[in-house]
Amino acid sequence: MADLSVNIAGVEFKNPIIAASGTIGFGHEYSEFYPLEELGGISCKGITLKERLGNPPPRIAETPSGMLNAVGLQNPGVEHFIENDLPWLREQNTVIIANVAGSTQEDYCKMAERLSDTDIDMIELNISCPNVKEGGVQFGTSCESVGAITKAVRKYCKKPLIVKLSPNVSDIASIAKAAEAEGADALSLINTLTGMRIDINTRRPIIRNITGGMSGPAVFPVAVRMVWQVANAVDIPIIGMGGITTWKDAVEMLMAGADALQIGTALFTDPYSPVKIRQGLNDYLDRNGMRSVTELTGTVITG
Repeated sequence: MADLSVNIAGVEFKNPIIAASGTIGFGHEYSEFYPLEELGGISCKGITLKERLGNPPPRIAETPSGMLNAVGLQNPGVEHFIENDLPWLREQNTVIIANVAGSTQEDYCKMAERLSDTDIDMIELNISCPNVKEGGVQFGTSCESVGAITKAVRKYCKKPLIVKLSPNVSDIASIAKAAEAEGADALSLINTLTGMRIDINTRRPIIRNITGGMSGPAVFPVAVRMVWQVANAVDIPIIGMGGITTWKDAVEMLMAGADALQIGTALFTDPYSPVKIRQGLNDYLDRNGMRSVTELTGTVITG
């Protein structure tokens, strides 16, 4: 077998397959299918400073080759996570990434400080959130805002810091560089694309929130392109995600420049997809005489 281990910002993963935030919850349900130690890591459900009930339903809609969601960050809050979920997660023998979201810079900083005193392994900064102090504009849509939130959180974050980038921007490479310049240890991308569906009988949006985040196989080519652009712009590790469904997708994303991968929407149609992708990736490496998965990263030939 090939060596599937990867190192992301000093954290050792036994394999590059990470369950994406928002799709695996805190892992309890999926542990009924297989031991979570089969995964390289888990990026937990996005958590906020206080408990959130999320958006009113309907908040999920199917799309061709994917889905829309506007769940609204329903979660029990950071203290509940630390007291009730983290102790169980630490027993699962996998890397634990806390995904944090907020409405103000202060929210992010408080959570980073609080979580830094726990035994999570990494913090993932979800900056696709509306900044209420700036009229609802997302933190992740400009170099200035990304740099500012990264710099602020970096002061309080003692754990390796991943910044999760939004694809709803004009120049993702410049935004990635801004995050790197202000202290990000790694980047993860892409978050969901903004989409909308309409019920043709009622003429109303299917999702109560009107718009939602689009994910699934349909966004995969966009994700590959953006990972490739960012890989050519920064020197820090990249966790690639967005529509990865098969081991072939995983190989392609690694070739584009990803150092590790997050699997999300695929979990809803096949809970075993991360395990199947890991095995298929290993078989590909063996067939091609590669000793380590790191030999794949950034090997796309564009010239």
